[in-house]
Amino acid sequence: MPEAIGLFLGTVALRPYVFAFLGAYIVAGCLHIGWKKTFAYIPVGYVLAWTSEYCSINFGFPYGDYFYIPTTAGRELWVLGVPFMDSLSYVFLSYCSYSLALFLLSPFTFSSGKIYLLETSEVRRSLQTLVLGAFLFVLLDVVIDPVALLGDRWFLGKIYGYRHAGYYFGIPMSNFGGWLVVGIVLMGAIQVLDRLPLLATGKLLSPYALPPRSIGLILYLSVMLFNIAVTFRIGEYQLGFVDLVILSTLLVMIFFFTAYKLRYASATGAGRA
Repeated sequence: MPEAIGLFLGTVALRPYVFAFLGAYIVAGCLHIGWKKTFAYIPVGYVLAWTSEYCSINFGFPYGDYFYIPTTAGRELWVLGVPFMDSLSYVFLSYCSYSLALFLLSPFTFSSGKIYLLETSEVRRSLQTLVLGAFLFVLLDVVIDPVALLGDRWFLGKIYGYRHAGYYFGIPMSNFGGWLVVGIVLMGAIQVLDRLPLLATGKLLSPYALPPRSIGLILYLSVMLFNIAVTFRIGEYQLGFVDLVILSTLLVMIFFFTAYKLRYASATGAGRA
């Protein structure tokens, strides 16, 4: 047990950025879905992510045939051949993807000069949210995985590789297919937790207030920008510019979705007046 604690503390010291993003998830989640669901999802998301990685490194599914290199096994926590921090990252990556999907799919309304996001239980538990959240989850990995594969050139370290290099900056397409499958499972897990009365908490803020509903969007973009910054920092300019195209496309989509919903809400409010 003392050794495990030491390895966990070593993980925190070695991967502070992971725990910073995890902390942002906890803040966003507590304001958004309540503290019970936020903390319940950490072990649920972790176990599902760890299972998917364990199956891949041993059986080649769902991500394809890849392997971990235990270069940091003595300095950070690993669980049966899988880095602890890697599976833990899925928690905040999936949550912010889910949150962004809700932001895009939920309509706006105006009340007393303030903007509100009409995020209903129907939207949170809908098939559209599940599918869009899963694809946004994959989009994050399109940015993350190529630079993570080059971890020996930055502070991540060389911790994994593919036995057969893929076409997308060394990443095989099977990896993205796996992320889509796992993304669907993780979005579904969040939706299941949303349905459990046992995890209901008092409303700390208005359930429709826009500021707390924007934190997931900010977390999503922060993760993307962090990885793009690392990509440029190590001199992978071609990959970096591809990432910027992806980010720009996403920002344009967010802008026009938001502008359309604001215009519709304004027109509807004027009509009622």
